[in-house]
Parts: sequence; C-alpha cells; structure tokens
Amino acid sequence: MHFDPELAAALPALPNLHIQDLAQARARMRQLAAGGERPPPDEVIMTDHAVPGADGNSVPVRVCKPPDATGPLPALLLLHGGGFVMGDVEAVTAQAADLCNQVPTVVVGVDYRLAPEHPYPAALQDCEATLRWIASESEALGVDTARIGVYGMSAGGGLAAALTLLIRDRGGPPLCFQLLDAPEVDDRLDTTSMRTLGDTPLWNHADAVLSWRHYLTGGEGLTGGEGLTGREGTVPPYAAPARASDLSGLPPAYVSVYENDPLRDEGLAYASDLLNAGVSVELHLFPGTFHRSAIITSAAVSRRQAAEILDALRRGLNPVA
Repeated sequence: MHFDPELAAALPALPNLHIQDLAQARARMRQLAAGGERPPPDEVIMTDHAVPGADGNSVPVRVCKPPDATGPLPALLLLHGGGFVMGDVEAVTAQAADLCNQVPTVVVGVDYRLAPEHPYPAALQDCEATLRWIASESEALGVDTARIGVYGMSAGGGLAAALTLLIRDRGGPPLCFQLLDAPEVDDRLDTTSMRTLGDTPLWNHADAVLSWRHYLTGGEGLTGGEGLTGREGTVPPYAAPARASDLSGLPPAYVSVYENDPLRDEGLAYASDLLNAGVSVELHLFPGTFHRSAIITSAAVSRRQAAEILDALRRGLNPVA
C-alpha cells in the first residue's frame, strides 16, 4: 500500500472502527460524531422531524437550511456510512450544516435503521420514505422538486445507489444527481482490492464480510464469499446494486474511490457500468488515501477531495436545462 505522507502520519491517532466488536465500534462512532462542531444557530436553520416509515416506524431526519434562503432551493438527501451497522444522523450533522450553506441546498440527514437488528430492506425503506417526504413537503421545506439529489458515503453510498434504482423502477420522485463516495455496492467480495487489501485502516475485508452478513440476513448463517449466500443471483440489486443488470435511466453520478480501500474496485466497476449504461459519470480515485481518510481534514488530499465534492454537488444539484 502507498499512503499519502500526511495521512500516514495521522494513522496512530485514528479510532478503531472495525466491527468485529460491534458494540464497541458503535460507541466509537458515536464518540467520533460527538466531536463534530455544530454551527451557531444564526448560521444554519436546523430542525428535527419524524417521517412516517414503510413498516409503521418513524424515521428521524434532520433538516439543515441556510438562514437567508430565498426561493426554492435544491435538496440533498445525506446518507451516513457505517457498514449498514453503525452511525446515525449525528455523524453527518456538521457536514450537513456546512453543505447547506456552501452549496447552498436544503440538506436532509437520515437516521435510517441499522442491521443486524433491522436487516435489508429496512434502511432502504427509510431512505425511500424520506425522499417521498421531501417531495410531499417541498413547499414547507422550500425545495425545488426538480433538483433533489442523494449523497452517501460507504454503506450510505450503497444505499444511495440502491435508492436511485428503486426510485427509477417505481416512477419517482425523480433524483437529479447521485454522489457515491466509496460506495459499498457488491456483496460478492471478489474484486482485486477486496481480496488483496486485507489489513487496511478503518475498514478491511473482515469488516466487509460482517457488514454484508448483518445487512442481508441479520447476521445468521453466512460465512462470506460467493455473494455470501453461496447462490448467485439470490441477492437483489436493491440490496447490492453491483448485481443490477440494467443501470440505464439513472441520474448523473460523481463517484469517488480511495486507493488503499477494499471497496475501491467495486466503486470503479460500478462507475464503469453506469457509464456503459449511458449514465453521465465523473470518477475520481484519490491517491494515497484509505477508507474514510477524508476525516483527516488537515491533509492536502482531503482538502482537495472536499473541494471537489462541493463543486460536484453545486453542478449536480443545479443542472443546466
């Protein structure tokens, strides 16, 4: 592995987010989120809502709006990472507050249900319910329904990709843009990066096996490999978007991947498949990086990535007619 020198220097201080001990990993993720600084109230309007879910549940969401917004703004559905098993809306609150002013846009963070307690399709149902809520409450939220995008990192990127498929097949509400950051989209775990990058910071092959086991079955009866189920084709593309046979008609995409990340090659392959299906794609591999290395905000490569993502969101949420 070839680490960026600034990132390598920060490795000893990184938290252990590996999910072999899920309870501890969740606690560390919460601790990491608690360290994020919230902006003063005069810099962002932040409100919490309960969205009716598909299973009679209530989906907690956090809405961030610029305080000086005039006229309808685009909306961004923001989906946190955490391997489908950890994280919450607090993990993306600081980011949501920053994006709402920087883009600008109405940002809606989703506290979707986690596996293994709530395996597939619970998290995706919560994301779909939130998207439909944004569209139905667009006037109250100050949202332009023609400019709704989705942004997810890691498992959130996998859910974002799955949501675009689901919404396409169900006829809306339409999404105008998808930003997939290190998306977790392939349960088969058979890419070169997944097989060879076994001991990487923050996320590794063992984490990926457990993540898919928890997400697809609630943790029962899987050992990894061969699509985890051992039966090709039994995992639906709404769970693992890399299995989709038809990616046509999806919104334009920006896909970012990290050089030293087991998820690297499935992100590259998914971007290529989107492009081959006629979807406009912008793809960037950030050299010397590893999964979630962008949390090391002092590194030049992290600052470059943050600036690129901000630019991509501005363009993607404001498409030229």
